[in-house]
Amino acid sequence: MISRSAEETRKFGEDFADGLTKNDIVSVYGQLGAGKTQFIKGICSRLGVKQVVNSPTFIIVNEYSSPMMERIFHFDLYRIKTLGELLDIGFKDYLNAYGLILIEWPELVESILPDNTKRVHISNQSNKVNLREIIYAGTKN
Repeated sequence: MISRSAEETRKFGEDFADGLTKNDIVSVYGQLGAGKTQFIKGICSRLGVKQVVNSPTFIIVNEYSSPMMERIFHFDLYRIKTLGELLDIGFKDYLNAYGLILIEWPELVESILPDNTKRVHISNQSNKVNLREIIYAGTKN
């Protein structure tokens, strides 16, 4: 899919949300400013989240309530330097919690994510600021 604006990226997130279930894990890859948070905002919007959805860059995780998913955990791992640092704050507990998990900058945790993690890649196209390609890469299994 090609997105030409933040609004289109959110719309793609909304459409993607239609196929999610309560215990899914979604890892969203992309460069700084690629649209990862906009995509996640779309997912949360479709799932009825009323809270403000922002990237938890400094606090690592936001928890949202949703009438469709009960709990949604939104991680931003940009500032995490080691897997051990993340495990120390209880990341594995979230993997075992009952809720949807959305992860920005998931590269650090790929080795411990389950094979059925849904992977979405967002990339800027050429030198055009608002042109992005969004690819659902599927799962490992």
